[in-house]
Amino acid sequence: MKRAKFDLFMSLSRQRSVQVLIFIGFLYVVLVGFEVPFVFRNGFSLVSQDGFGTGQFSKSFVLDSEEELAEKKAPIRPLFDVPLQVPPIQSSKPERNIREIKNPLSSLVFDGSFVNMTSKDGFSGILKSAKEAFEVGRKLWKELELHKKEVGFLESNNNKTTEECPHSISMSGFDFQEKGKRMMVLPCGLTLGSHVTVVGRPKRAHQEHDPKISLLKEGQFLMVSQFMMELQGLKTVDGEDPPRILHFNPRLKGDWSGKPVIEQNTCYRMQWGTAQRCEGWRSRDDEETVDGQVKCEKWTRDDDANHSEQSKASWWLNRIVGRKKPVSFDWPFPFSVDKLFVLTLSAGLEGYHINVDGRHVTSFPYRTGFALEDATGLSLNGDVDIDSVFAASLPSSHPSFAPQRHLDMSNRWKAPPLLDQPVDLLIGILSAGNHFAERMAIRRSWMQHRLVKSSNVVARFFVALHGRKDINVELKKEAEFFGDIVIVPYMDNYDLVVLKTVAICEYGVHVAFAKNIMKCDDDTFVRVDAVIKEVNKIPENRSLYVGNINYYHKPLRNGKWAVTYEEWPEEDYPPYANGPGYVISSDIANFIVSEFDRHKLKLFKMEDVSMGMWVEKFNSTRHVQYVHSLKFSQAGCVDDYYSAHYQSPRQMICMWNKLQQQGRPLCCNMR
Repeated sequence: MKRAKFDLFMSLSRQRSVQVLIFIGFLYVVLVGFEVPFVFRNGFSLVSQDGFGTGQFSKSFVLDSEEELAEKKAPIRPLFDVPLQVPPIQSSKPERNIREIKNPLSSLVFDGSFVNMTSKDGFSGILKSAKEAFEVGRKLWKELELHKKEVGFLESNNNKTTEECPHSISMSGFDFQEKGKRMMVLPCGLTLGSHVTVVGRPKRAHQEHDPKISLLKEGQFLMVSQFMMELQGLKTVDGEDPPRILHFNPRLKGDWSGKPVIEQNTCYRMQWGTAQRCEGWRSRDDEETVDGQVKCEKWTRDDDANHSEQSKASWWLNRIVGRKKPVSFDWPFPFSVDKLFVLTLSAGLEGYHINVDGRHVTSFPYRTGFALEDATGLSLNGDVDIDSVFAASLPSSHPSFAPQRHLDMSNRWKAPPLLDQPVDLLIGILSAGNHFAERMAIRRSWMQHRLVKSSNVVARFFVALHGRKDINVELKKEAEFFGDIVIVPYMDNYDLVVLKTVAICEYGVHVAFAKNIMKCDDDTFVRVDAVIKEVNKIPENRSLYVGNINYYHKPLRNGKWAVTYEEWPEEDYPPYANGPGYVISSDIANFIVSEFDRHKLKLFKMEDVSMGMWVEKFNSTRHVQYVHSLKFSQAGCVDDYYSAHYQSPRQMICMWNKLQQQGRPLCCNMR
């Protein structure tokens, strides 16, 4: 009986086991049925290799952090449109479609109709200059766009740009006054060490009836004897008077002071600068010098009462102490009527120097906005007879304008295209129209960084129009070929550099959709990855201003960088980062563009100080995180730099090679 029950139990157990096995098998078939389509649809790489039943995915499916992505070598984007293969399932990341921007012209618009031309405050002065510069810029751009024949003529005569200039030029008085119309042409301008010698003879005074000079009543006249020697920029816009880069004006007789005077000045677009008058008194000991020379030397004046009193006091002192009387030299005014003089004008490192008959007379510091290469003509007018003119140590070719020597028109240096999504950083590089060598060196060095080539970082040159048509033609060709130049449509002027910064903000906000915007100069080497890493230390939701920040700097009231109280009435500037390299967040850039469009943005002739003013105003409504770092180097290259200023084209290439070969930021100390 027990045996029968045991057999029945075993029989039932086998049946249940079979049923369980059948159920497990059915469940297995069902699971495989769901898994196989998933594998085929998404790929075998998504299934974890650690175990089939765990349902885990491989690490490649996990999104990398932004910092990890920066360490990886980004793929180089194509320089032309390629057909995109659309996957069956859309990715969670947006597609990076390429955008074509063929017009190199900036979208920045300056409507000068609101400018009050009669206002005398410091803000209106730069607005007047901006209005005039944009008006001229529109004419220059229109010429480039419409006058194709002229452009074709310039292109077919490129040999004119490579033509070598004479090392020296000499002209007799007859040739200078008759054939040359009192003008000597200096084809390639001047360079450091160039000098011009003039041999002449001042004329006797004549009756001057021009009320602008005599300031006398009708029927009266003034006896005047004066002449003007000027360095002029002959290659400028048609229909305008050439700029007077140096105006040297000895007044033997007829000055309002009643004494012989030498006045020096500059004039650009009929606007005279601040005159430097030498009236026979030596420059003060605390006044700035020019290459170690004083601006004004002393000469004998008939009203020098202090001289006689000092002589008496010195005589009594010498009698008491038994000191011998020192030998003194009293030089007369360097020019005399009908007396031959030999005047030498030389170009130094900091300014022009005038020597007459072997004696230093005056020095005139270079004014911002003018370069030695721009001085392409020497004129002499007024009450003077010229015997001869001789110019020597001249440049054999134009120092900056030789694009065919510097530009490498190779596709490998073209800028990667913009993508239709925000970029991490826009780097706006301020450059001048004729800085072909500087731009090419940047293209061959730090613009080859993987973050730039992958379009995660966008780098663009911001250039205004030049006064020379041939340079503008070459600039436009360069912009169209490389695709990395944004032309701001105004006539370039040093005091208006701030407009390029506004254009950088406008491009970063409306074109590049950049999260952050960096401004630098074309002699600044940028470590792109180091700048990105420094910026990423700050949370994304915060406004930032990163750079080598100056605190409590005071405006200079005298000298080359003088600022008037009308321009800036306060005793301290707001905190500002040095111009060669700083970063702002996109919300600050958007604020700047908005204020500019509403004509409420205060423009200042110092670009970096302007940015400090704008950020301070933005900071009054939303907190800005200021980040100071000396690694944004202002004075050159420092160890472990983020950016390095004052780097020549040779240094750019050298620093890039060291960064690539040795993997460390090293300086190259050569110019």
